[in-house]
Amino acid sequence: LLLLLALGTLALGLVAHRLLAPAGNPFARPPAGPPRPLVTDPRVRDKVLKRGFSARRVPPELDAVVIGSGMGGLAAAGTLAKAGKRVLVLEQHDQAGGCCHTFHERGCEFDVGLHYVGQMHEGSMLRVALDQLTDGQLCWQRLPDPYDEVSLGPRRYQLRAGKVAFVTALEEQFPAEKVAIREFMKLSKMASRHVALLAVLKLVPRWLAALLLRTGLLHWISPVFRLAATSHSEAVARLTDDRDLRALLCYVFYGSAPRDSSFLVNVLMVHHYQRGAWYPRGGASEIAFHAVPLIERAGGAVLVRAPVTRILVSPAGTAVG
Repeated sequence: LLLLLALGTLALGLVAHRLLAPAGNPFARPPAGPPRPLVTDPRVRDKVLKRGFSARRVPPELDAVVIGSGMGGLAAAGTLAKAGKRVLVLEQHDQAGGCCHTFHERGCEFDVGLHYVGQMHEGSMLRVALDQLTDGQLCWQRLPDPYDEVSLGPRRYQLRAGKVAFVTALEEQFPAEKVAIREFMKLSKMASRHVALLAVLKLVPRWLAALLLRTGLLHWISPVFRLAATSHSEAVARLTDDRDLRALLCYVFYGSAPRDSSFLVNVLMVHHYQRGAWYPRGGASEIAFHAVPLIERAGGAVLVRAPVTRILVSPAGTAVG
């Protein structure tokens, strides 16, 4: 088992070395040029974000088709485009961007999904990735501190930016729960460092992953796998009996109720905002507005009002249309 892990690590290292060599890595250099002035003309923005589907707009000799222009779809298409691939993105809505799109009502602009984003400080992995996928055209404005406030009945709790300030503020508001808070932050730090192992589990052969799961060896490699399989409600209940603190530690959960969601996902969300929160100047639609041209420069296209009803598959099981 150790030999297999060593060989896997060596193989990943060789792949990483090849990809990170400046000559062969399209992500090796930062985007050229500073952010340009905001484009506020709706007609100009619509030409990028609301380009409707028609057969003549489908590029020839496509390398890939991405269904959906949400952040995941745009990131996948943008990454392929940076690698020189010609990609078509199909979106059933009338505007690209998914939860990053905006709309106007009575002269005001509204977001449909994005409220704020964490880990957008200079040099962070997320900031570098989004800069690459948007040509560095996004200006991230940091929210004032405290960046959020949670109301639980008549009580209000503030969340402050900064790894030390975040913990200090929690301890000041819950002085009897310092041990629980510090243990939670310890788990958060461990989760952020070990979460990449989940990706490694996807890379190893399926038989090896199944063996690690069935024998329980997975939990000896890292406790992050146990966190992933534990519900948030169960894990937090072990830490504290304070109902307000329990609620505060899971208020940023997404998707399902804490009892049905992974503790790992929720603890990573708390870690995500420890440094504070940022918002893109010009609104959430700026993300899609600058991601689409990058895809188009590689010969691809992002077309809306294009619902996909089926995928044509060859006898060999590959998508052909």
